[in-house]
Amino acid sequence: MRTTILQIKEMKQKGKKIPMLTAYDYATAKIIDQAGVPLILVGDSLGTVILGYDSTIPVTMDVMIHHTKAVVRGTAQAMIIGDMPFMTYHASISEALHNAARFMQEAGAQAVKLEGGVTMAETVKRIVDCGIPVMGHIGLTPQSVHQLGGHKVQGKTQESAARLIKDACALDEAGAFAVVLEAVPTPLARIITQKISVPTIGIGAGPFCDGQVQVVSDMLGLFTDFVPKHAKQYVRLADSIKQAVGDYVNEVQAGAFPTEKQSFTMDEALLAGLEEEAKQ
Repeated sequence: MRTTILQIKEMKQKGKKIPMLTAYDYATAKIIDQAGVPLILVGDSLGTVILGYDSTIPVTMDVMIHHTKAVVRGTAQAMIIGDMPFMTYHASISEALHNAARFMQEAGAQAVKLEGGVTMAETVKRIVDCGIPVMGHIGLTPQSVHQLGGHKVQGKTQESAARLIKDACALDEAGAFAVVLEAVPTPLARIITQKISVPTIGIGAGPFCDGQVQVVSDMLGLFTDFVPKHAKQYVRLADSIKQAVGDYVNEVQAGAFPTEKQSFTMDEALLAGLEEEAKQ
């Protein structure tokens, strides 16, 4: 039985913190799921950490569907949330509904996430009214990075802070089951968390959010281009992988791999016959 939006909302009511991670492939998703993470986001962050783009903007619906299918196949307990990519929900509510439905029907996700507050509230409401759970996302919204002038903390002025509070309230009223707060000052995130009825999931928004989300490639130390300020590396797998690959290369070159343990045998009588034929 997968985690439901009712259980997530109940966690806020009971004061139980909500851990959330991204995943982009079957094997990683399976490990995360077995570790007990209740929410897994197939984030469009795969554009940078998996596909090597400079931003999330080039990521398409087809790419997101492809990766979401893999994550769904690798999980049994977590709620899988598909991240709606750039310009797949902005042109019209009809288009937004169509693409949200693709995540549910084609990919097997249980919810979708989209960026924006007041301007997206009507779209969120319509998607929710059609039976598709929606997670909101405000603060630093990566799909709008060029409009925002870069990856900067949001809500540091009175005007922008007030706007973020309105955005959060609009998403709450529209029926979003949770709201991601990215790169928001800790005191402001605390105010928003206390004000809205649904859980806040922070990423670079301090410890007072109802939950936290991290890009799995960051927290596992797999993505080495840079380490975001909000990320904590719980392990440095990149170093371990380099060491393992180096050992493999050395053993192959030295003839130490494979050994008999990694090899297969065959019937000796058959082998003798083949060797005899090979001599002819």
